[in-house]
Amino acid sequence: QLAESGGGLAQPGGSLRLSCVASGRSDRMYSTAWIRQAPGKEREFVAAISFTGENTYYGDSVKGRFTISRDIAKATTYLQMNSLQPEDTAIYYCAVRKTVVISATNWDTWGQGTQVTVSS
Repeated sequence: QLAESGGGLAQPGGSLRLSCVASGRSDRMYSTAWIRQAPGKEREFVAAISFTGENTYYGDSVKGRFTISRDIAKATTYLQMNSLQPEDTAIYYCAVRKTVVISATNWDTWGQGTQVTVSS
């Protein structure tokens, strides 16, 4: 199971940090992604990280503003979001699978999502 937290309301230019905790797994050999869905839009790939944490990948719209990281011992993946803009408003989901794919849908297990709203 995956549980996201850290969403909420932020002002334009502000920051939030999302967390995704994986439970019920005996291994740590999985890759994790953050994927978002804004109202009326399709899901969008945001970022992903390999199970070692050595390789990271970002969608074009968040490069240079968002940073994905993971704490293997805590089975937790983070998404640090800086310079937030209204267009970042969406439900943010974490998802896992064995290997990274740059895809907004092709992930095996999903969390319930956490709402991020960017507004003044």
